[in-house]
Amino acid sequence: MSLARMGDARARLAKARGITVLALVMIGALGAAPRATAITVTIDDRRPLRSFDPRVALGSTIDGHVRGSTDRIFTPANITAMRSANFGPISYRIRTELGIEAWHWNPRGRWSDSANAQGYWISDDRPAAPIRVSYGYRLPRRGSTTDQANNVGYSRLDDGDTATYWKSNPYLDQHYTGEPNGAHPQWAVIDLEARRPLNFIRILWGTPYAIRYEVQYWAGEDPRDFDEDSDDGGWRAFPRGRIANGAGGEAMIRLSDVPIHARFVRLLLLERSAPAVPSRDVRDDFGFAIREIYLGLTVSGHLRDALRHGTERGTGEDSQTRMTVSSTDPWHRATDRWPDTEQPGIDLVIESGVTKALPLLAPAGVLYDTPENAAALLRYLRARNYSVDRVELGEEPDGQYVSPDDFAALYLQVAAALHAVDPRVAVGGPSFQSAVTSVMMTWKSRVDETPWLTHFVNHLRQRGRLADLSFFSFEWYPFDDVCAPTAPQLARGARKLRGAIANFHADGLPDGVPLVLGEYGYSAFATRSQVDRAGALLNAETIGTFLAAGGSAAFLYGTEPAPLEMDPVHGVRCGSWGNNTMFVTDAQRRIRGAGSTHAGARMLTTEWADSTGGMHEMFATSAPAPVSAYTLRRPDGRWSVLLINKDSSRSASVQLHFASGAAMRAPLEIVQWGDAQYHWHADGPRGHAAPNAAPRTTLRRDIAPVVLPPYSLTVVREKLQP
Repeated sequence: MSLARMGDARARLAKARGITVLALVMIGALGAAPRATAITVTIDDRRPLRSFDPRVALGSTIDGHVRGSTDRIFTPANITAMRSANFGPISYRIRTELGIEAWHWNPRGRWSDSANAQGYWISDDRPAAPIRVSYGYRLPRRGSTTDQANNVGYSRLDDGDTATYWKSNPYLDQHYTGEPNGAHPQWAVIDLEARRPLNFIRILWGTPYAIRYEVQYWAGEDPRDFDEDSDDGGWRAFPRGRIANGAGGEAMIRLSDVPIHARFVRLLLLERSAPAVPSRDVRDDFGFAIREIYLGLTVSGHLRDALRHGTERGTGEDSQTRMTVSSTDPWHRATDRWPDTEQPGIDLVIESGVTKALPLLAPAGVLYDTPENAAALLRYLRARNYSVDRVELGEEPDGQYVSPDDFAALYLQVAAALHAVDPRVAVGGPSFQSAVTSVMMTWKSRVDETPWLTHFVNHLRQRGRLADLSFFSFEWYPFDDVCAPTAPQLARGARKLRGAIANFHADGLPDGVPLVLGEYGYSAFATRSQVDRAGALLNAETIGTFLAAGGSAAFLYGTEPAPLEMDPVHGVRCGSWGNNTMFVTDAQRRIRGAGSTHAGARMLTTEWADSTGGMHEMFATSAPAPVSAYTLRRPDGRWSVLLINKDSSRSASVQLHFASGAAMRAPLEIVQWGDAQYHWHADGPRGHAAPNAAPRTTLRRDIAPVVLPPYSLTVVREKLQP
């Protein structure tokens, strides 16, 4: 077909300018929609953006799940299904780091206080019977009310029990950090939920206690509304809130003669007491310990406590006032095992075949574990001769309001312990959560303009340890509103991701540090979008955008088959059931059908890229909304173009322009996946797709416009010649 017969003036103009035009069509399986929007896609094939091997760059994850899930997930049928997505490496995720738990990655191991089965745990690094399942242990010295995982624990600061206590992490003491005493002040923040009149605090100290500390209030109504140029925001010490000679025990402090109204109160702990008699385990002597806090207004000489003391969460009378702390002592007991969540055993994951013998991205706990336990895991992996070349340190510390300097100090200790085992292993992190909080008033004195990442990178640089950031990892779940229409969200998905990556570099991430997308998906909350076509489109857009921006490796969250769920907070508003999973199952993890994520994954790993590996060249490709396009030259020299139509109601008629004058060679393979292949029927927990067919491939020997159906993925590639 000639260019003139295309009826496109822009195509004729392009030819007049010496640009060869390639126009392709797929009319048949999905049909050309009426009134298709004309789209011109331009490929700058003169110089590749970058190169990557999909066996390294395109991976998926394995995570912890509820009790009994491991045996149900890792069946031969499920393993075959998981492998069929043709992803490369596996990133092993640890829910324990989000749940304020210590991970016993090997159930065999030793306690620092073995006589009482308590203390600090190190899993056994000697290979024995393969590890099939492992568990997290809740920390009995916990200070934060809520966590980022199961949210089943509670703070010991206001639990109503003076025999329990919160204790900060001893590994932040100068004994371990090598930094001056006081370099890592600790804190506890109280959220009263509304401004209350305050003039008195009662603190029941544990051991060690603070001899120098401040009781502060947040001057602004809401930290997010704080004016940087204003003098009436940030943390301020109460008029009598600076304590320079604390003696421990019971501290009764009149904070102000005149009550001060505040919602947030912070205890900033600056200097600890020295032990009267050194403990057998020095870690017991480091940090700060508080048994209970009472805060409020004195009336007729009696304290009217504004805190709710209890072990429940929420806003009821029996719930505790929300506390957030700087760190937590990883000390725990054998009785603290949390049985309702389990991690698949490290041997099971690797030996099941899910990893395809490719290098595992291994994890290491930072906030709620010890460097010694991380080093033992790496020794075990090496003793088993498992392929591991990278270890990711931590998970979502920014979302847990941890000070970046505290996290950096712990990070460096874990990195040093790992390098003592294997100097060549690459370590990185910190696995930022996708919605990075710009205001973290818990650890800042004021809401300044210095971001979390800037502090973290500077901490490593100032200590000559920037090389220990071998890669920078973050997670990407861009949309929290599970009830919102998907088309407007898809329209801004790529822009949001490019903006996030640009912000990382603006905040100080050095150029050249590889980017790792440790997890990605439509949303961190269960939503229909995850199992409808929108989820597959967003995942494809995420990968294309990430790789074009220079990303090193990305890991899809949702490898394990799972049932549909409804998020109890967000999804209840619209009855949206979904899950980040490639395969929808019944309650026993038996697969009912493949989800949209599986089809979308294969469009990336198998149709667009070649999952058998080899270096793929990626070229800059521009397309006007609502179409996105990403172009590869595969190792065998064939061109392959991924086209995403994000318009939910209209088709798009696409022309491909090659800037250099090159042209694709017929015959051409056109692979499409849209409504004719996959249509989701919402029915609560029984939702399903019908039809649910594989993408359709058509072989063409002529040239015509390519028609992209609404909400579809299309791959156009040259056919491999015999």
